[in-house]
Amino acid sequence: MMYKILAINPGSTSTKIALYEETKELFKKNIEHSNEEIAKYKNITAQYEMRYEAIMNFLKEMNFDVKELSAVVGRGGLLPPVKSGAYRVNDSMVDRLANRPLVEHASNLGAIISNEIAKSLNIPAFIYDSVAVDELEDIARITGMADVKRDSFSHALNMRAVAIKVAKKLDKAYDDCNLIVAHLGGGISISVHNKGKMVDIVSDDEGPFSPERAGRIACKRLLQMCYSTDKNVMKKKMRGEGGLVSNLGTNSALEVEKKIENGDENAKLVYEAMAYQIAKGIGELATVVDGEVDAVIITGGIAYSKMMTGWIKKRVQFIAPVEIVPGENELEALAFGALRVLKGEEKAHEYDLG
Repeated sequence: MMYKILAINPGSTSTKIALYEETKELFKKNIEHSNEEIAKYKNITAQYEMRYEAIMNFLKEMNFDVKELSAVVGRGGLLPPVKSGAYRVNDSMVDRLANRPLVEHASNLGAIISNEIAKSLNIPAFIYDSVAVDELEDIARITGMADVKRDSFSHALNMRAVAIKVAKKLDKAYDDCNLIVAHLGGGISISVHNKGKMVDIVSDDEGPFSPERAGRIACKRLLQMCYSTDKNVMKKKMRGEGGLVSNLGTNSALEVEKKIENGDENAKLVYEAMAYQIAKGIGELATVVDGEVDAVIITGGIAYSKMMTGWIKKRVQFIAPVEIVPGENELEALAFGALRVLKGEEKAHEYDLG
C-alpha cells in the first residue's frame, strides 16, 4: 500500500500545503491570504474555516479525491512543552489550541485544520515536531535567577528533519548520533541532539543576532534601555527591527552580500559578525556532549549563502565535519514524519496535557 499524506503549514499570511505519496511530492501550493482578508478575523482561531475552505478548494482544482488520503499532518503549534516526534491530534489538543493557546500564532491552526479534514475521512491527523518541543535536560534550565528558568522554543521541525537526514548519510541511526544543528532564517536558533534528543538549544533571544532579531544583548545595557524606552518599542528592537535591520537597514542577506561585493566594509564587518556569533553558539553547544560531535549541520534559508556558510565552517570544522543542508523543507519534514508513523517506524504520542 502506498500512503498518501497531506501536509499543512499555516503562516501569518499564507497556508502552505503539499501532497506526498510516500516520499514523492505530487504537488504543493502556497495559498496566499491578503492582509485585508486576515484583518476580517478577531483572532487566529477565527481564520480556520477560511483556510480550511481554501485548502479544500485547491484540492478540488487539482482533481484530487481526498478519500485517497492515508493521513493529514499539520505544523505543531504553541502547546505546553511536548516531546519530539509525532502527536496524534485529539479533542484535547484542538481545544487547547483553539481556546487556550499559550500564544496566538498561525501554527496553532495546523492541528485544527488537519483534524477537520481527517475526521470526515476517518483517517489519523498528526502534528510533528511542534514549535513547543522541549527535551532540555534539567541542568540546561538553570539560570542565575532562581525564578527564571530557560524555555525551549526553536526551529525544531526542520532541525530534527535535517538531523535525521544527515545521520542516515553518515550510515548511522539518529538515536546513535551527537549532532549540532544551526537553523539560519529570519530568526536563528541552534540545537544539540544527543542520541535522539534535543537536549539543549541556543534560542533566537540568547544567541547570535539574525536578519531581524537582536539576539543576545548585554544585560546591563538592555536593562537601562528598557527603563528609558517604551515596551513596544523595545519589543520591535529585539524582534523585527534588530540584527541586520538595525545595523544595515535591511533584513535581506542577498542585499547585504551585494553591498559587500560593492566594497561596503561595514556591511562585511556586520555580516561576518553574524557568522562569528553563530560559530560561537555552535562551539558553546559542543561542550554539552563533551566535544563528541558526529557532525555540525547548517540549514535554513541563509544556508544557501556560500559566503555565510564558508565563514561559519572555517571556525567550527575543528569540532566535526560540517554538512550544509539549505532551505527549510518544513512540508517534507511533516510528511516524512507522518509516514514513519504510518509505517510503524515511529510511535505517535497521545496528547493529554489539557
